[in-house]
Amino acid sequence: MKHETQGPAVQTNLFDLKGKVAVVTGASSGLGGRFANVLAQAGADVVITARRVERLEALASRLNDESQVSRVVYEPGDITDQDTVDRVVNRAVEQFGQLDIVVNNAGISRVLPALSDSVDDFADEVHTNLIAPFSVCQAAARAMLGQDGDGSGGSIINIGSVLGFGGGGRLRAAGYAAAKGGLHNLTRELASQWARKNIRVNAIAPGWFESEMTAEMFETGSGQSFIESNTPMGRSGRTGELDGALLFLASNASSFVTGHVLAVDGGWTAI
Repeated sequence: MKHETQGPAVQTNLFDLKGKVAVVTGASSGLGGRFANVLAQAGADVVITARRVERLEALASRLNDESQVSRVVYEPGDITDQDTVDRVVNRAVEQFGQLDIVVNNAGISRVLPALSDSVDDFADEVHTNLIAPFSVCQAAARAMLGQDGDGSGGSIINIGSVLGFGGGGRLRAAGYAAAKGGLHNLTRELASQWARKNIRVNAIAPGWFESEMTAEMFETGSGQSFIESNTPMGRSGRTGELDGALLFLASNASSFVTGHVLAVDGGWTAI
């Protein structure tokens, strides 16, 4: 005797991004370049932006050569400039007709004791890591709301940090920790404001992954030891270990998830 399946059919293509359009900031190197690659491989058309034009051009060329479905274009600029933010969002809508996904990845990091910091430099770091991402979120949400009134909404993914959950201690990164903590709570606030508009806002908080920003930590034995001894899994993150979190939050797999900060950190924030 056959039993009827209860509820809707199981979706096997939850992570498919074909027909979606994404923007990735800070895409000229490190995690941003990887994020653009992952979204393109999943089928999305992607607008990449950063300050270094040559790197953007090279990345777009490579991703277009590798993809059979997606189109990748670049729009250089500095996201601390409102004109750049507007231009990047408009490029997505004008080139591809819509905007569905934003990965707010651009950022800077400085390591120095708080007593040696200057107020102006602290403010610049907060501007790049918190105020500029808010500007991107705002511009993206306006574009998502203006898409033919179809209520399709979108997904905004802010890239936070494990330092957004607590102080860095020996790392001495007051500006970065303050901005990332603010970004985590901004994620929750925007999610609560825009949830009924069908715009989801979430964040990924990476632990230690090797990138241009973290190169100094990975180049020294003491830095490696610090990472390994303070991470319960005893190692740093490997290339590709943020892919699943990104695809989950960008796709319909997380259609009922908003206001969440997803730590991908080998257990760093668990202790």
